Amino acid sequence: MRGVKVDRPGPGEDLNTSGETAVPRQAASVIVMRGDDATLELLLVRRTPQARFMGGVWVFPGGAVDAHEGEGDASHRLAAVRELEEEAGISGVDPQALVKFSQWITPRQVAIRFDTHFFLAAVPADTVVVIDGDEIVDEGWFTPAEALEAHGRGELELVFPTIKHLEQLAPFASATELLDYASGRDVVPVEPRVIREGEIARVVLPGEPGYDDGPELIA
Repeated sequence: MRGVKVDRPGPGEDLNTSGETAVPRQAASVIVMRGDDATLELLLVRRTPQARFMGGVWVFPGGAVDAHEGEGDASHRLAAVRELEEEAGISGVDPQALVKFSQWITPRQVAIRFDTHFFLAAVPADTVVVIDGDEIVDEGWFTPAEALEAHGRGELELVFPTIKHLEQLAPFASATELLDYASGRDVVPVEPRVIREGEIARVVLPGEPGYDDGPELIA
C-alpha cells in the first residue's frame, strides 16, 4: 500500500510541540460487516463537525477504553461493543465473538495518541443503525471500494487509518471470506511514522520506503 502524502494533520491531530512523546490511550473500534457469502458492506459513521477531535470525519464506530472496563484484550472487547451501541445503536454483540483484525498506534509525532484495536463483527442484513444525531450525525453502508471512491470525489472525509483499512479490505469478495481470513490470524501492531519530504509531511507504514531511514518530522 502506498503512503498517503499530507500537508497538514487530520482534524484534531495536532503535531506534538512539547518535545515529549504522548502515551497512547487504549481504544477499540468495530468494523461492522454485512453481506454473508454474497458481498462485503461496511458501516461507517460520521462524527459531528463540531467535535474537537476528528470533526466531520467518517470512521468505524469506536472510542477509548473506560477505566471500569479493565485492561488487556477483554477491556478492548468490552469497549468495542459499548461504543458500537452508543454510536450506532447496535446492541447484543457478544464481545467474545468479535474477531480481532488489526492494532494501530498513532504516530509519535502526533499530540493525541491512541493504541486502537480493530475488531470484525458480522451482523444480519436487516440490522437497523440508530445514531444519536449529536456525537454521530450520519451513517452509511459502503463496500470498501465505494467508500474509497467517494473519498476520492470529496464526498467522504476519511483519515489515514480508515483509508488503509479500506484498501486492505477491498480485495475481499464477501463478509464470510473476510472472516475466514481473519480468524486465528496473528495481529501485529502497526505504528506509522511521519517523515518530511521537502515541505510535505508524509505518513508511511512499516515496510514502505523511508520508514526505517527517512527524515522524521520533528514538530
